[in-house]
Amino acid sequence: RLFAAGALDVWFQPIVMKKNRPGFLAGALAEPKKRDGLLKVFFEEATTLGVRVTSVERFELARELKRVRTPYGEVIVKVGKDARGLILNASPEHESCKALAKKKGLPLKIIYQAALKSFRM
Repeated sequence: RLFAAGALDVWFQPIVMKKNRPGFLAGALAEPKKRDGLLKVFFEEATTLGVRVTSVERFELARELKRVRTPYGEVIVKVGKDARGLILNASPEHESCKALAKKKGLPLKIIYQAALKSFRM
């Protein structure tokens, strides 16, 4: 429901609460305009009586999608560049790798590694 309410990401962490009770910390990342919808979901679905909200800033590299040929087929790689155009990071796109792995009957990590190797060549 958090994703349906506009969360960009959702996570859960096991924690130890006061009086040594086990618990879970639930978190969601979203645009400020989605806050009220996410709060509604937290209060409806959890037993919490309060939610903490923190504002954060995000800094991103310029991104470009590149198609690379691997021995198994084509994969999309996300390329991160700085303001000068220097490539600082490259990451095979998960869904692209997952689809090819399923199609070829191979482990996801094999496709991921092949995509990185093909990108670096």
